[in-house]
Amino acid sequence: MVIVMKQNTPNEELEQLNTCLRQMGFQIHLSQGENFTILGLIGDTTRINEGRLRANPYIDRILRVQHPFKRVNRMFHPEDTVIDIAGHRIGGGSTLIIAGPCAVESEEQLMVIAQQVKASGAHLLRGGAFKPRTSPYSFQGLGVQGLELLQRAKELTGMPIVTECISVDSVGIVAEYADVIQIGARNMQNFALLKKVGQTNRVVLLKRGMSATIEELLMAAEYILAEGNEQVILCERGIRTYETYTRNTLDVSAIVAIKELSHLPIICDPSHAAGKWEMVTPLAKAAIAAGADGLMVEVHHQPEMALSDGNQSLKPERFEQLVAAVNQIVAVNKSLTD
Repeated sequence: MVIVMKQNTPNEELEQLNTCLRQMGFQIHLSQGENFTILGLIGDTTRINEGRLRANPYIDRILRVQHPFKRVNRMFHPEDTVIDIAGHRIGGGSTLIIAGPCAVESEEQLMVIAQQVKASGAHLLRGGAFKPRTSPYSFQGLGVQGLELLQRAKELTGMPIVTECISVDSVGIVAEYADVIQIGARNMQNFALLKKVGQTNRVVLLKRGMSATIEELLMAAEYILAEGNEQVILCERGIRTYETYTRNTLDVSAIVAIKELSHLPIICDPSHAAGKWEMVTPLAKAAIAAGADGLMVEVHHQPEMALSDGNQSLKPERFEQLVAAVNQIVAVNKSLTD
């Protein structure tokens, strides 16, 4: 249930209503904007006497929330959530570009790529230290050594770090190094892990599961927000369909739907959606045109030598061209909304 208060409601009246609802056993999500104040009620609202509430002269209207996700719901938080990552903003019209190799392979490899993507316009550096792979025989990442290399790359370039956490036990160590903790598609419904990262003060990048519905993605985000961490970025990275030509099928409509349903920012990972480097730029442009708040792109200076996902990694010069194209689309989008 959402209670929309009238403009200029006195603070004492708001506090009194808030206290009364908490005493009834509800959790209250307070959202205050320039022109509104909203109380989002979480709990069994069937026992509320709406008639008594409507008698309150400061209540403008009462709305029932139909979806099971509450905290991530735009009804609870009408304005876009804007997240600041070391001076780089995402959401509310700000576009964020994350780039780097799929996996940290060596110091030389990471430093070369980090400097190149920074020069091309990337804001954050991505790189996997812990790699959950389909095959147990594939490269699994350098672990803590990879985190240490990411830290050195951050010191060299000044770029905040995005890296994946794959288990509850590793949340602590990953949070020590990462500015943004990524939860991969395979862990989207690892609820213990979602709760654990929800207890950190790090931004969380939550990827959509390979066969997850939009509602399941938003419910996964709800787990994180329910633990107190409201710094969540959603990521559309393609879903598994009957099509075998591409690695996954990019669901551009999910970007539009999530913009309607939720206040959280959403980015697109065209690299995993396509699985083919030549399709990454067209898909990236489509996602930004559809309203995505940013991109996460895999870049490697020697993709033919990459230990992970070389076939979907852009070379630095192609990434630079992608950034230029994306900036043009962002400018057009802004001109249409101004």
